[in-house]
Amino acid sequence: MVIKIVCLRCRQKLTAPAYAEKITCGKCGEVNPIIKKPSPATSLEQGKISKPMEKLKKLLLGNTQRLSDSSGSSSSPPSKLCALDESGNQPPAKKRAVLCGVSYKKWKYKLKGTINDVMNMKTLLTQTYGFLERNILVLTEEESDTRLIPTKANIETCLKWLVNGCQKGDSLVFYYSGHGLRQPDFNQDERDGFDETICPVDFLREGMIVDNDIYATIVKPLSEGVTLHAIVDACHSGTILDLEHVYERDKRMWVDNSPPSGVRKKTSGGIAYFISACEDNQIAADTSALNSKTMNGAMTYILIDVVRGNLNITYGDLLDQLRRELKMPTNKDGLVVQEY
Repeated sequence: MVIKIVCLRCRQKLTAPAYAEKITCGKCGEVNPIIKKPSPATSLEQGKISKPMEKLKKLLLGNTQRLSDSSGSSSSPPSKLCALDESGNQPPAKKRAVLCGVSYKKWKYKLKGTINDVMNMKTLLTQTYGFLERNILVLTEEESDTRLIPTKANIETCLKWLVNGCQKGDSLVFYYSGHGLRQPDFNQDERDGFDETICPVDFLREGMIVDNDIYATIVKPLSEGVTLHAIVDACHSGTILDLEHVYERDKRMWVDNSPPSGVRKKTSGGIAYFISACEDNQIAADTSALNSKTMNGAMTYILIDVVRGNLNITYGDLLDQLRRELKMPTNKDGLVVQEY
């Protein structure tokens, strides 16, 4: 039995054995991940939804609404090619980004600020930091290209694209705005006993993306000279990248976050920086308090505003200013706060 796919870069038709996990295109050299149809959900160990999550499922979906992968998006070919279609003749991009905003617009408890967050982050990267639009993948439920709908499979593919072929001098960005959850840790690699997760638009059927997988996909492969900046505006996101050290600003010191099992979780020589909206046991907020015209993730809005005001700000000063300004508003005077 064989699997037939199309190369993500040059669109060459490829054939691989059914057991293969990836295949290298003979025409352009692109390493294409092979995403197989997942087996039915069985347990939380696999990031799937089981009985303990049924209550959450009912809460998010309500009694009558159904989840839609494409959320009404057209399945027709996009009017222009996205970064997944880049020609193999182009030199590797020095700056690449994956920006993911999940609004769950068919759900009972949708998020109203995530797409605004992604667009604001894209503007920051292109106008302030010189990222080219063709080197940025934007995943939202509004995209006409079905490969850019924020399903679990699509997010995983785009994360692999982000680090694929990274070289010395590359600057990579991963940004996520959406729901975040926790689940019991069955591998004994979490100090608090929980794995942190992000929730694709189809996570109730296909499962969440756990911190272990995010680490393995975009942190571990970072080679020497490659820098990753990851920003996650979601609940329970404090250690979603599973980095070995966490900086406690109050103590002005790095704290050990390595797995109790003794397994090392490090890069392959590169550097990973991560900023989260909250700690693992906290929630983040979607609010209109910071901009009366639109809903935004509180952390994202403040971070962008602070960075634009001081392009030479240090990481430490950025954390200090985020902490000072990141105060949760209330519903007083019509301001809206929505949990992630």
